Amino acid sequence: MSETVISIKGLKKSFGENTVLKDINFSVNRGDVTCIIGSSGSGKSTMLRCINLLEEPTGGEIVYNGKNILETKNIPAYRAKVEMVFQSFNLFENMTVLKNCMIGQRKVLKADKETAKKEAMFYLEKVGMAPYINAKPRQLSGGQKQRVAIARALAMKPDVILFDEPTSALDPQMVGEVLEVIKNIAKEGLTMIIVTHEMAFARDVSNHVVFMNDGVICEEGTPEQIFTNPQKPETRAFLMRFMNN
Repeated sequence: MSETVISIKGLKKSFGENTVLKDINFSVNRGDVTCIIGSSGSGKSTMLRCINLLEEPTGGEIVYNGKNILETKNIPAYRAKVEMVFQSFNLFENMTVLKNCMIGQRKVLKADKETAKKEAMFYLEKVGMAPYINAKPRQLSGGQKQRVAIARALAMKPDVILFDEPTSALDPQMVGEVLEVIKNIAKEGLTMIIVTHEMAFARDVSNHVVFMNDGVICEEGTPEQIFTNPQKPETRAFLMRFMNN
């Protein structure tokens, strides 16, 4: 039987009068690659930021490994297990690539320097960034920065990685290299939740697709169900728009 890692129950988020998330419910099992799709403004990134507690939900529960994390106060320990890769990379500009991948291990996991370096090198190698360990972020392309950000997340040995539109800030020719890295990680069985507007990628890499529309989950299912036989008119209209671009 599949083990549920994260379960979202009745999640709500408002900014003042504006309700962005309205009663969101879904679960992620260990090893799932869940792609969240939907138009801009449908609440996808806000939901991801709530899961990582970068935004405080207005209501509902986020259950991680059986515990409602909104009630536990140890947010840094939770975030070390549920890592996030941002569309804007969020690298430390004053640190080398290697140090960027070591600092979280040293500060949060309390790893010694040698261990942190070894782990960082292992994952930088995996994403093809080992030749750049002494570079600073400003010397890298967007695609290279994003690969470093992915290596940094992997080095924390997380349970789950959240990707927030990981290719939206990249030039078209760099999108492929980052998606390739994410595809390779997916094959290794890491649990991932990916907000993306790359439909072909979502279809190929995920085993669970969630379509959001206007702050609610409109439809969810396997990639086959969502992309070849969507049930809801909103899903069909969204996919028609995308596939015709």
